[in-house]
Amino acid sequence: QVQLVESGGGLVQSGGSLRLSCAASKRTFSNYAMGWFRQAPGKEREFVAAFSWSGDSTAYADSVKGRFTISRDNARDTVYLQMNSLKPEDTAVYYCAARISRGVIITSAAYRYWGQGTQVTVSS
Repeated sequence: QVQLVESGGGLVQSGGSLRLSCAASKRTFSNYAMGWFRQAPGKEREFVAAFSWSGDSTAYADSVKGRFTISRDNARDTVYLQMNSLKPEDTAVYYCAARISRGVIITSAAYRYWGQGTQVTVSS
């Protein structure tokens, strides 16, 4: 069982930045592929960013490429999502997810563990 806890969300103006963190409870965190998803009101959950267990492979949604960066610190069992040049359409609840895998996973249904989410609101 892996517990994930997101933090770092908040209210920011358009063009601003936020860094989300996802702390994992599992000591073998380095064996897990990790991903970030988001869900806006009235919309389905959508993929944002992900990387493989080793961190060598990454994937980003087209809507966030060049603005968001996913990273991980295995020593701290933490995954980060640096979000720059934020836009009002980035407003959503952001979730991190994990599963044991060597590959990059961009499909939400493939993830086994989920955090509770953190709200990001971007004002225009």
